[in-house]
Amino acid sequence: MIYLKTLLNVIDNSGAQIVECIKVSRHGPKTAGNIGDIITCVVKKARPEPLGPGGKVSTQLANKVKRRDVCKAVIVRQKSPLRRPDGSVIRFDDNACVLINKNKEPIGTRINSVVAKELRERGFNKIASLAPRTW
Repeated sequence: MIYLKTLLNVIDNSGAQIVECIKVSRHGPKTAGNIGDIITCVVKKARPEPLGPGGKVSTQLANKVKRRDVCKAVIVRQKSPLRRPDGSVIRFDDNACVLINKNKEPIGTRINSVVAKELRERGFNKIASLAPRTW
């Protein structure tokens, strides 16, 4: 369950490393987010800007997001146990997300770790196909 002020790891190459949840976009009365839910988050820690030739920040190598940026993300892993419709229970070691744009497509071009297979059911096929493994 992802609540307000929960810290999540970012597993794509958008430039963010750690984000903090500031709102869970749900239509129901619940305030907690699960795998496949969209959240609004603030970038708390980002990768340093890579330097190009001459010690200047290259526009080709620049990160897509910076610290203190507000962006949307989709939850791909959660620490609390999740019960699947077939009765099995799945639990991950950390809370993780992937940053998305307004069209619900990932900002980054690579995903570095496993994601839950519930993303494909929720309509995030691009994220599921970019991941090295769905669990």
